Amino acid sequence: MLTLTENASTVVKTLTTRGGTSEEGGLRISSQDPASREYAVEVAPAPQSADTIVEEGGARVFLEPNAATSLDDKVLDADVSAEGNVRFSIAEQPAV
Repeated sequence: MLTLTENASTVVKTLTTRGGTSEEGGLRISSQDPASREYAVEVAPAPQSADTIVEEGGARVFLEPNAATSLDDKVLDADVSAEGNVRFSIAEQPAV
């Protein structure tokens, strides 16, 4: 299952709070195809019925089924530039 770094958890919580979402809200990641490496990211007020919910460090991420498949063994990280722009990155989970 997708995991979040501490930075990603902080950024997701900030984005969802700033977006005025309720406690059920979170960041939704979707993809057109499970084999694709292109994702759409948006603040969502609640998960959709088929979404996988990842909760880590107080952050909630909703994965649409295609994204859940392609991100199953990944780590989500985030950086914020000096201008306040958010950049998410995806890496492989370390081997156990």
